[in-house]
This record gives sequence, structure tokens and C-alpha cells, in this order.
Amino acid sequence: MAISLSHFLLAKSLLLSLVQAATVTYDFDIGWVYANPDGQAIRPVIGINGQWPIPTISVTKGDRLIVNVQNSLGNESTSLHFHGLYMNGTNHMDGAIGVTQCGIAPGSSFTYNFTVDQPGTYWYHSHAKGQYPDGLRGPLIVHDPEDPHKDLYDEELVLTFSDWYHDLMNPLLAFFMSVANPSGAEPVPNSALVNETQNLTISITPGRTYLVRMINIGAFAAHYIWFEDHTMQIVEVDGSYTEPTDADMIYMTAAQRYSVLITAKNNTDANFAFVGAMDQDLFDVVPDGLNSNVTGWLVYDDSLEKHPPKDVNAFEPFDDFSLVPWDKEELYDKVDRTIRLDLKMDNLDDGANYAFFNDVTYVRPKVPTLYTVLSTGPNATNPTIYGSNTNQFLLEPNEVVEIILNNDDPGKHPFHLHGHTFQVISRSDDEAGFYDPSSSSSFPSTPMKRDTVLVRPNGNAVMRFRADNPGVWFFHCHIEWHVVSGLVATIIESPLSIQSQLANKIPSDHYDTCLILNSPTAGNAAGNTQDLLDLTGEFRSPGELPAGFTARGIVALVFSCVAAFLGLGVISWYGMMPVKAKTG
Repeated sequence: MAISLSHFLLAKSLLLSLVQAATVTYDFDIGWVYANPDGQAIRPVIGINGQWPIPTISVTKGDRLIVNVQNSLGNESTSLHFHGLYMNGTNHMDGAIGVTQCGIAPGSSFTYNFTVDQPGTYWYHSHAKGQYPDGLRGPLIVHDPEDPHKDLYDEELVLTFSDWYHDLMNPLLAFFMSVANPSGAEPVPNSALVNETQNLTISITPGRTYLVRMINIGAFAAHYIWFEDHTMQIVEVDGSYTEPTDADMIYMTAAQRYSVLITAKNNTDANFAFVGAMDQDLFDVVPDGLNSNVTGWLVYDDSLEKHPPKDVNAFEPFDDFSLVPWDKEELYDKVDRTIRLDLKMDNLDDGANYAFFNDVTYVRPKVPTLYTVLSTGPNATNPTIYGSNTNQFLLEPNEVVEIILNNDDPGKHPFHLHGHTFQVISRSDDEAGFYDPSSSSSFPSTPMKRDTVLVRPNGNAVMRFRADNPGVWFFHCHIEWHVVSGLVATIIESPLSIQSQLANKIPSDHYDTCLILNSPTAGNAAGNTQDLLDLTGEFRSPGELPAGFTARGIVALVFSCVAAFLGLGVISWYGMMPVKAKTG
């Protein structure tokens, strides 16, 4: 049988990729260490193998990545999520607790094992409740022998930008989700970090061009980023190559990534500051004395002074909506399924402030949603079995899905979709209100592609993606405080295909950690395997407030109660004082 040249070249390419692919293994012992990254407070942080910052994971496209995890925290379960990786065919390795796995119990081990089939700049972090800001966050770089921009640079650098808290997350979360904080004000970071430190210096060689991979690994704050007297040329965002585009300043939300080219000057007569400035618009109150900036330097000559950064008159970042993807993927112009998500923040009857999609705040199910898919046979196509508080949406194979997100909140929200990138086809300015398709202008022919997009205050955004990756995928705000307060939806993509793909493929260590935690691994969201429509005993959100209650009313009620208790205390103390005999 004759073989065409194209078939021969394809076979040769596949053979070469198999020969070149490697297995890269990391052994991670996750435990507590101490650190003082901003020089202001020593505190416990979550390290790996006794060190913090945690290591960078580095692989090449096509490699198999194996990460063996031992949880030595002692007091907390954990997990690892590989942010931005599609996990094609290995949804059970996505690392989201309550979605694709149980938490890795203290003292237990767990192995992540998957093939990395996409190049770009990513990161990995815990996907346990509110945990990664305690330090379990680091870069994940996937090198690409076929990088279309590889001839444009000489060297790579990795910069992480983040916010930092002096207090541990558990006490911060306890206050945040309590009646004492009815307005839902997020804790303000104590400082900003770059590469988990401050005053970073980077030695620069004149005339060389650097690919600078930048990642926001923070819990809350977006960063304005600029390099004094140097132009950035954007060539990748969130793992998607772009047409090279110049920018003097960028805005990078929590979880976003940018790769930029920076060409060094030809002389060494000065050093130059670069700055990550936290977006203070996100903070309800800016504490006195807060330094919201972190500064580093491009050092051409270490003997020369490193001057403080110059003041900027205004933050005027590049608009990423105008980026053009390198692959020129055209707009998905035929939509098969529209998901509308209306976002709001409100109080429930425990007095705490919660986040909602379509009036439902997310609550983790008793059974990880993937395990419900795998254990319920043909009933996996019934959305009811996934629970009352999981914001579940079931998708058919290869549908083009449109997500319309309406932000009925005065805050900015960065939204991330697991398992996919999406085309950002529309994004409003501030205060634009809900999306109105009848008044929308024409969409870009080759829209920007990202996996994390900022939705403006009281604005809207529209994203499209193809449901070509069977799995259970989170869609959530990547401000960690908002994940905890419930700003999450669950995308269940082709459940019967998931069953075919993963039947009998969940490793025993994945089930073992559920057993240690006494977490069920079969049945509906309540763990019921007999009557899948009976959700008795599922985890539910608190009830609604009585009509007429507001956050301001809760504050008044709390302080009235506090005042009443103080008054009773004074009366009791006075009443217990010894009675003095009357004299005279």
C-alpha cells in the first residue's frame, strides 16, 4: 500500500515526539516551615521538602509529569492543582478538592501522574479551602521546542507577583466568613512580593533579549507592572501565544500570566527599577502605612546605585482585549449552549456575607463531583444528583458554549475556567450593567484567548469555548476569599464520556485518602447510592435572611448585642461587689 508524503511526515513527527518525551518526577514533602519574606513578620508558611519558596516545576511539552506528594502538615489536608493545564483524559489529576478528589489527609500520600501536552507559563497551588496564600504556590513552566518566538530571545526569566499576609489563613477566614464581617470586606494584604521576596535584583547583560514569564500567584490583589525605560513585548498570555504586541504597563489579575520580551540596553551606565503595584481599588479600606508596591531592579552594573522607582501620574495599562492569538483561531460564531451567570454578594441567616451565581452559593458536596459521575451510570446526566449548592451545568460533547457573566457587584473579579482556554468576545467597562446582546457591537474575528479574565465592577463579560475535554471543571473567581464565600460553578462536560474514559483508572491512593477522611466516594452529592434523587444529609448553605434585613442592619444588631452583653456584664460585676457597711 502506498504511503503519502504527508502521512510519512506525520508518522515521523509522532515518532520523534515519543522519542523526545521524558518522564519528569518530583517528590514533594509538604510541611510547615518559617519565613519572613517582607522583613516585617516571621510566620509559619507551607513549604516543600523543608524549603520555601517552593520549587519551580519545569517540563517540556509532551513530557509525563509525576508528582509524588506526602502531606506532613499534621493539621491540614491539602492538594495540588496545576493551574491552566487542560488535563486531557486525566481529569482526576486536576487537584480540586470536592470536585476531582478528596483532600490529601495529614500523614497520607498521593500521586499526580499526567502528560503535559501544551506549552506556556503556568503555576501550581493548593486547591484546598483558602490554603495556597499560606505559601503553597509556585511556577510551572512548560518549554516548547517549537515556540514561534524562540528566535527572538536569548534567555528566560520567571517573575511571580503576589500579595502577602502576616496572619495564617485559617483565622483570617474564620473572621472573614462570620457575623462580625457582614459586609464581606476582604482582609487587606500586609505587603506585595516578587519571587516571594522584596528588593529583588536581576543581573542583565547589555544587548540581550529576555523572555520574562510573569505570574500573579496572589490570593487577592491584581498588580500593575512596568519596567522603567524598557518596553515589554507581549508574546503569550495564560499559555496562549500572541502576536507580539508592545506595552509599557500591564494589569495582571490574580492567576493571570504574561510572557513578555524585554531587550536590554547596550550600555551599563544605569540600573532600572521595575514595579508591581497592587490595585488598591480592590481594598475596602487602605490601612495607614501600607506599602502596596514591590520594587525590583534590572541590574546592569552592581556597583551603581539602585534608585527608587519614579512616580507615575496614573495607571494606564495595556488593554489585553486587543491581543490577537498567534494561531489566529477564528471566533466561534455558532453557539450551541448559553450559560448565564448573574453574580451578587449577599448575607445569609448566619450573618456572614456570601457570593452567589444565580442566587446559589457554592457548597462542596460530600462526594467529589467526579466520583458521582463515575458511580452513577446513566443517571450521571441528571443534574439533580450533583446537589443543591454546586451550581452545576451539564454539557454535551463538542458543544460551543457561551458564558455570559453579569457582575452585579462593585468589585473587580478575575474568573478562571479549569480544563480550557476561552475566547473573550465581549467585555464591558465599569458600570455597564448586565449584558444586552441586542445592543452589543460586532465581536472580534480572532478574539483574545485566556483562561482567566477580569470582569469589571457592575459590568459584564462574554466568553466562548468548545466542550472538547470531558471532565468536571471548576469555573470560579480566583480571588481566594470569593472561592471560600461561594463564587463557583461546576461544569460537568460529557459525563458519559468521562465514565468511558476513566472507568477503573482512579488510582487506589486517591480513594485511600477519602477513606482516611471518612469521605464517601460513590453516590450523589449526599453520598446516597440507593436513591440518587434523595439528597438528604447533603452539605447546604445557611438559610436566607428574613425579609428586610441588610448588611447594615446586621452590623447594628451585632453591636447592639455586644453592647447588651457588656451592659449585663457591668451589672453583674456591680451586683457582685461587697456591700459596705453604712457609717456615720
